[in-house]
This record gives sequence, C-alpha cells and structure tokens, in this order.
Amino acid sequence: MLRSLYSGISGLRSHQTMLDVTGNNIANVNTTAFKASAAQFQDTLSQLTKAAGGATPTAGGTNPAQVGLGVQVAGISTNFAQGSSQATGKSTDLMINGDGFFVTALGGETLYTRAGSFEFDSSGRLVTPDGAIVQGWGAVNGVVADGGATGNITLPGGAIVPAKASNAATFSGNLPSETAVGSTLVRTVDVYDNLGSSSQISLTFTRNADGWNVGKSDGTGPSLALMDDGAGGFSNSTETLKVTSGTGKEITLNFNEVKGFAEMNTIAGKATDGNEAGTLNSYTLGADGTLVGLFSNGEQQAIGRIALATFVNPGGLEKAGSSAYRATFNSGGAELGTPGEAGLGSLTSGALEMSNVDLSQEFTNLIVAQRGFQANARIITTSDEVLQELTNLKR
Repeated sequence: MLRSLYSGISGLRSHQTMLDVTGNNIANVNTTAFKASAAQFQDTLSQLTKAAGGATPTAGGTNPAQVGLGVQVAGISTNFAQGSSQATGKSTDLMINGDGFFVTALGGETLYTRAGSFEFDSSGRLVTPDGAIVQGWGAVNGVVADGGATGNITLPGGAIVPAKASNAATFSGNLPSETAVGSTLVRTVDVYDNLGSSSQISLTFTRNADGWNVGKSDGTGPSLALMDDGAGGFSNSTETLKVTSGTGKEITLNFNEVKGFAEMNTIAGKATDGNEAGTLNSYTLGADGTLVGLFSNGEQQAIGRIALATFVNPGGLEKAGSSAYRATFNSGGAELGTPGEAGLGSLTSGALEMSNVDLSQEFTNLIVAQRGFQANARIITTSDEVLQELTNLKR
C-alpha cells in the first residue's frame, strides 16, 4: 500500500486532536480561571531508503534518503498565563495575583486550583462549588502558626473572644482655657476586669491659675497638675496618673493628647486596652489570605490563613476536572506558603480570575486545523486515485 495513505491518516488524527483541543478552549471561554491548551505536532519515524555514504579520495559523500511516515501529537501544553480580573463584590470570591494555586482536599485527595469561587458550608468550612475544602492554617488566640500541617479553613459560628482586663486609658480633646478658676469638669472612662465586667473611673478636672488639676472625683488616690505652656498645650501632659478602678485594678491614665485652646470643651477618655467577651459577628479576608473575625465587642482576631502552593513545573500538573489539578512526578512537589510571599502572589477579595482563552487565536487555530484536516483528506483521496489506476492496469 502507498505510504502516503497512512501519512494522510496520521494527519487526520493529529488535526482532529488539534480541533478537539481548540474546541475545548472555546467551550471554556467563560470558565473561571480556565487555562488554555495548545497541541504540538512532531513527525513520526522516517523510513530509510538509502543510507548515507562517506567521502573517499575519488568520490564525494552522499546524504541519506528518507521518506517520512506521517505526523503525531507530541504533546498538549497548558498556558498558565494570568487571566483578567472580574469583580464580583462577593467577599468569599478570591483571585490570585501571581503564580500560586489554592490547596483543596476532596475525598482524601489533595487537589490544586486557581478558581477562587468559594462558599462556607453548613459546618463553616470554606469550600469550592464541587465541595472540595480549602486548606490553610488555623489560629490560636488570634495567632496563625504558618508552615505546619495544613487543615480545613473553618469559620466557627459560635466563636467567642475572651474578655481582657484594662491596664490603661487615654484622655484626648480640649480643656477650654477661658474656664474660670475653681470651675470643674467631670469625665468618666469605662474599663474592664479580666471577666469582662465594666466599671467607670470618674475624674474631676479643676481649673486653677496655672492650668488644671486632675484627680478621682471621690477624692481618693493621687492627682496630677496639668500646667499651661502658653501655646495651647500642657508642659507636663506626658506624665501619667495611676488610679484604682472599681474592681481594685490599677489603671494608668495618659493625658499626652489633651490640648488647652479656647472655646472648645471636647475632653473625653477611652480605654486603650481591655474588653468584654464578644461573639463572632462577621469576617473579612485579607490580601495575605488571613480570615479575620469581627466580634461584637469591637475586637478583630485572626481565625485562620489560606495556604497557596507553587510548583517547579506547573505544566506538569494533571487536570482533574472541576478546574482542579493534581500533582504528578513531572510537576514536582507542592511548595506551600502564605499569600504575598515571593512566587505565590497575593489575594484579591471580591474578584475572580477569568479564563485566559484568546478567542481570536482560537478561531485562527480552528481555521488552521480545519485546513490541515482537509489537506490530509486530500492526500487520502489522491492516494486512492493512484491505487485505482493501479487496479485498472489489468483489464
């Protein structure tokens, strides 16, 4: 049989594969974080019809004569170029700005994906649309231990941040300089004990000829004299006043932010530490992958951090469906790290990565594949006509 017939068949098969790859790219033009593929061709083994001849003193060398036996698909590569950003406004939608992959667990298998369309399930776990659980590191008392074994990223619905005792409070604002000598202003500040119970410290500011005298309203404990510096401030405002709260705990009061201009009476105090116990109200996801809980007492505390993975050879990853990949021998092992580290990229909340399929390139490839298929079909037709002529030699 004619070798061209089989060359044409191999061409049909290879171009059919190219059509399949191109069609899949076009079908996934709107798939979140989809990475386009491309087929590469190579020739098959060539048949030697005449070997090469070496040069002699009386004759020149000759080149080998070979007839190719067709084409085959050398490989199908994946283009991991960054896709465009699509804003969604949904806090659990995450986009990787860089080369990293989200780490997920499904059915005991570790998979990797760049599609960051996540949700919290009924157990508070952060999951993909097909139920794979996003992996990362948990936090203990607001501190995330990076670098250890990863686990499920979970939002604990009944989380409670413990109470913390107050140790200091700061007064800020303005004491009006035109206040008559002997006049008083009373201000209170709320502080907490280690069980979260609140109590008030009441201070009385008494105007004198040189400034203001500050002390507890009940007259117990020490006092502090704030001396006018003539420029709207107090020369000794950096000094602190230590008083005892209603729970018996010593509180350090700071006045370094207090001013003494005219026509303003805005002096107020606020505890700089300490809080009552609080329950989880909401959450945010930061660019470094940290899940931060917002509690009813105003506290913010880290709950966990999403892990990202990178590979020496991302092209060696095997597509596992559902926009996920699994590691192979040629991809190398996953190197885990936190978002923002070199080579991993940062996260953008409220956005998704779009497909990197270039439709203009894909439609051009579609035309090339179609014409290549037609040309190889013509090879088969022509070879058939030659065989027909051979059979017609004997009539």
